[in-house]
Amino acid sequence: MEQKKVYRLNKDDNTAIQLFIKLGMSTNVAKTLIYISQVGECSSSDIEHGANMYQPGVSEALQELRKRGCVKRQNFKKKRRGRPVCVYKYMADLSEILKVFEQKKLQELESAKRDVSKLKSYIACR
Repeated sequence: MEQKKVYRLNKDDNTAIQLFIKLGMSTNVAKTLIYISQVGECSSSDIEHGANMYQPGVSEALQELRKRGCVKRQNFKKKRRGRPVCVYKYMADLSEILKVFEQKKLQELESAKRDVSKLKSYIACR
């Protein structure tokens, strides 16, 4: 049986993952995103092994990333019988994904500033 070499997340990858988590991304989505961005395309099994994750977490993360348009799924028939293999392909640039997160966080910050300002004016009127 042929053994497939699987990419493993490294220290730099983990730093990026932790930063995405601080921005509000779930751990599983961050790990999956960084993994796929490094390899280009892979199966969910590759992600499980390379990102040290469990299958349910990988499936949920891939579903979320597909919903956001970051990942595309392709089915490939095996040479033998059985179910087709799903391969996930990286579609979005990390810098674009970061821009979306940046915009979201800036909007949250502006909203918090408005709320604090309203509270200040409320307190000043008392």
